Order: sequence, then C-alpha cells, then structure tokens
Amino acid sequence: MGAPILRARFFAPPAQLAGCFTSFYLLEVDLADGERVADYLHPEWGNLRFFFGGLPDSEIVGGRTVRGTPFIATGPTCLPAAFRLPATRLWGIGLLPLGWARFMDVPACELANEASDGLRHPAYAPFAALYEALLGASDDDEAQAKLIGDFFLARDRPVRGGPKIAAVHDALVDPAMHGAAELAARANIAQRTLERLCARYFGFAPQQLIRRQRMMRTLSAFMLADKANWSQVIDLHYTDHAHFTHEFHAFMRMSPSEYAALDHPVLSAFMAERARVMGSPVQTLDRPGNPAAATR
Repeated sequence: MGAPILRARFFAPPAQLAGCFTSFYLLEVDLADGERVADYLHPEWGNLRFFFGGLPDSEIVGGRTVRGTPFIATGPTCLPAAFRLPATRLWGIGLLPLGWARFMDVPACELANEASDGLRHPAYAPFAALYEALLGASDDDEAQAKLIGDFFLARDRPVRGGPKIAAVHDALVDPAMHGAAELAARANIAQRTLERLCARYFGFAPQQLIRRQRMMRTLSAFMLADKANWSQVIDLHYTDHAHFTHEFHAFMRMSPSEYAALDHPVLSAFMAERARVMGSPVQTLDRPGNPAAATR
C-alpha cells in the first residue's frame, strides 16, 4: 500500500461557543481505490464525525464495530478506538464537557466508551440535520466551518451548572492534579457534587478522569518526541515504570511496547499538526477556554 496523503485543517468555533468544543476540524485522506489505513485512536472526549467519500470501520476496543454510516458518534472514552479509513473527507467536532451540557440530552456516562451510528442512535438524532446540510453545502472549507458554527449557535441553550463544569474541567487539565478530593477543592464544590457532575457531563468518575489525563500527557509526549522512549516522557505522578505500564494497559488494552511497535500513519501526522496549530496535540489536554489558535 502506498503511504496515505493526509491533510488536516482546524477551525475556531464561534466565540459565543468558547469552551464547548475542542475545534471543528477537517481531515482529508487520499488513498488508492480499495486501500485503507488503520490506526488506534486514544481516549478522548465525545466526538461527532461526518464522512464524505469512503466510509470507515470503527470500534471502541472490546465493543461492536460501526460500519457503513457517514456519521459516527462517540461518547467520552477511556479506551482506544480501532479504525480503518478509506479515501475520504471527514469533518470532526469534539464536544468538551460544557458542549455536552449545552447540546446533548443524555448523560455522558450512558454513552461513555460507545461508538454509534449517529443516523440511527436517538441521542444523536439532532445532528443528522448537520450531516445533511454539509452534504448539500459548497466545497468551500471556510463556508462549511461557518455552517457548523451557525448550526450550533442556533441550538445553543443556557446551562445553569456551566461555571462549575468549566471549573472542574480547568482543574482537571492541570498536570499537578493528583486526586479527586483535590479536584473538588480546586473547583470549590462538594465531592458528591463533583461525582454527579463528572458522570453527567464528563462521562467518568473523577479519579478515572485524573488517571486518563496522566496517561494522555505521557502518550502525547511520546508521540510528538523524536525517537523518545517511554522513560523520557513518563508523567511524574507515576510511582514507577510498572505503575505506568499497568495504567497504560488499562486505558489502551496493550502494553507501551506493543503500542510503540505499531505504525501510526494517521495519528502521528494529525497530532503534530494539531500541536502546531492549536498548541495541544490531543483534545483531552485542551483547557476549557482554549479556542483554536487560528484557521489554517
């Protein structure tokens, strides 16, 4: 198989929606007819992905495979997603916890670690109209990004707990954060309130989210470092290498050495470009008020 040609562009959501989305991003994959490129997607926030061209296969590892649909939706994940992409054009929308609060009616914990056909799952039914609008839109990238922004602006709604969600998210992405009690104190809320908030809008228990952040800091540093080994990038909150290996396997369902031995033709290129444009290689490391740095 020839090497795929990948082009990624990132677009800032409207300022009125700051803190709701990681970015709106466009990924174009050029491959010969019939060829597919495979990779593993790391744990992340919820995502809506619309495909125009070839349709992928995707599964949260250990779950069912979603195929044959132009709209794949996922809740927040603490597991990897295996995917196989043909030549295609993809619009992706990353939903931060505040965005989940303002645009989703189902608790995030009910859709966590689950990939779905967005055209069939009732929780994602409101976004089918966005796919149809993009399908009939012009080929202008900026116009399509504006269409996405306008779609969400028209459906935006106030959320009473918005400041608390943002406070928890802001504390969560701090590399110094170590435990759930500290997270509640930093967000200035009771621990029971933190647990309910995290289940409803973040998808997982507070300590699970902190563990995911730790693992993703290490994984993203490894992916961006030239010929690094894990010992050079391991997060300081791991007690030793055995602790890191255990945690990595819990989230990625493989050992660090198994992951390093795999080719990452999509993620390597995508993460490097995302870090260059947005200053963050993966969406789980984005601060809640950090919009895309520029439109490229």
